[in-house]
Amino acid sequence: MPRPILKNRQNQQMGSGLSLERKNEARTSSRQMSKTELDRLLRKPRSKEYMEAMRKLDIGSHVLGDAQRDEIIRILQEEFPEVQLGGILEGIVAKCYIGPEYDVHSINMSGGIIHHFQKNESMPPELAKARALAARGTYEFIEVYHDCCRCVSADGSVAVI
Repeated sequence: MPRPILKNRQNQQMGSGLSLERKNEARTSSRQMSKTELDRLLRKPRSKEYMEAMRKLDIGSHVLGDAQRDEIIRILQEEFPEVQLGGILEGIVAKCYIGPEYDVHSINMSGGIIHHFQKNESMPPELAKARALAARGTYEFIEVYHDCCRCVSADGSVAVI
């Protein structure tokens, strides 16, 4: 891969008002991302706004209201504007604190449904692989993708399992 000769020129503004870096991002989003590019993107630390939205899930009821669901979808889209998560993100699982009989809760990305699972209650198979990790409480939440789990720490850093 060629390296830029003048690194400081990458961030200079071009005639259209976009920097070279932003134009490269726009090109990346317009073509199909490789698995390596997608993995690198999904490994970046999560924003404070995204972390706060996920923490609030334990406060609500079993079903998100339309405004709450739309807000979470908006935050997800802003977190990853380069990629459509709908086809790869199965859901999010986190430790549940609403009562001692519950161990985890999840949000299903397709339906916007929050479910608080009792310790003896089974989970949907696509989310079950994250249950043990989430129940420990070591991570703030676990993003469950079709091919891996991404464990997000309190500081927003991401570990891939």
